[in-house]
Amino acid sequence: MKKIATIILITVLMASCASREEVVYFNGINGSNNSIGLDSYSPTYHIDDELIIIINALDPEAARPFNLTAIAFSDNTLDGRGRERIQTYIVDFEGNVDFPVLGKIKLSGLNRQQATKLIENKLVDYLKAPIVSIKTVNYKVTVLGEVSRPGTYTATNERITLLEAIAMAGDLTIYGQRENVLVIQDYDGKKTYTRVNLKSNELFSSPVYYLSQNDVIYVEPNKTRAKASSIGAGTGVVFSALGLLVSVITLVSIIVLNTD
Repeated sequence: MKKIATIILITVLMASCASREEVVYFNGINGSNNSIGLDSYSPTYHIDDELIIIINALDPEAARPFNLTAIAFSDNTLDGRGRERIQTYIVDFEGNVDFPVLGKIKLSGLNRQQATKLIENKLVDYLKAPIVSIKTVNYKVTVLGEVSRPGTYTATNERITLLEAIAMAGDLTIYGQRENVLVIQDYDGKKTYTRVNLKSNELFSSPVYYLSQNDVIYVEPNKTRAKASSIGAGTGVVFSALGLLVSVITLVSIIVLNTD
């Protein structure tokens, strides 16, 4: 009977714990999967992207008309002074930016290298050896659901992975459904929905492994969280405690009967 009691106790403890496969990422990866290569991914520009475009040339004075500045005024009404800042350009609903001297340039759908080359080609009639630098100002992603810190996060560069976005949000909680993470993308008004399994090594070949500007990541709650929400978190804790108490009473009863 002591062996039976021990088995029951172990079963109760195991029932309250999640299996390793339920919480561990990248199942199936082993030491042999270590092929290393250069990744050429580059995000493309879309409507509503805010860009900084800086033009340099051998003659800085000749490049000056292409580098407009804007005046930013202080919020203090008593201080009427403003300070200069670099002019930014919004990709409009037709996919264009209105650039000084050159006029409208269509950048939507182009990556940084393609956009840089396009502008440089347009500048050769005005400048000798022009150099174009482009940076996205409003590159951000939103992470919602079962993560430690849901919210919108601004990326420090223009190439961010799904894993980096989740890390910025403090990782998934223990209640997050790791095999069914939803990534919502908006390509100039057309939304796409992609499901990703964080527990599979196929994550790294997913089309949404590298995120785009304004992507939304949603982590669904697992069944445990959903059930607790439906009956109330406090009630769920009570039921769990009662279940454990019943198991303990049953175990004690078995031990007492065995000693009589």
